[in-house]
Amino acid sequence: MTRSGHEQARELVALAGANDRDLSDGQQAWLRAHLEECAACRDYAEAAGGVVRALRSQPWAADSALVRATQMRVRARILELQQRRERVWLVCVSCLFVGLSSAITTPFFWRAFRWMGVWAGVSNSVWQAGFALFWILPALVVSTALLARGTHLADNGEKPWR
Repeated sequence: MTRSGHEQARELVALAGANDRDLSDGQQAWLRAHLEECAACRDYAEAAGGVVRALRSQPWAADSALVRATQMRVRARILELQQRRERVWLVCVSCLFVGLSSAITTPFFWRAFRWMGVWAGVSNSVWQAGFALFWILPALVVSTALLARGTHLADNGEKPWR
């Protein structure tokens, strides 16, 4: 889908605002040429410039209470993001530890279950099912506990700040 020249000119006028520093040289040249030819876009550019100048001429001052409240919220958000980053790092390290320990201990437990199965005289499918249950049960218990709690990232049941 192609844009018309008028749409492109209005977009460039909006991007430029009161100055042309936000536009490349080619965009500025194209916009000047289009505004010389098109009265509607020229009127739009003049009206947009007038609005920008009117807004910039108004003094804006924030109340000190608003500034303090905003600073407090920004600091709280920064703290939340730092805590989230720390939690993600902890989860990554935990996953790495679990993966390595599983890779190292699985062959030993497999041999132990095979030895116990042979010693007890049970069939291969029985001791293999026992091994699978032994290996999966901790993950099921932890998953159930986390689901019952709600989420592993919540702080004392509080909802995340937005």
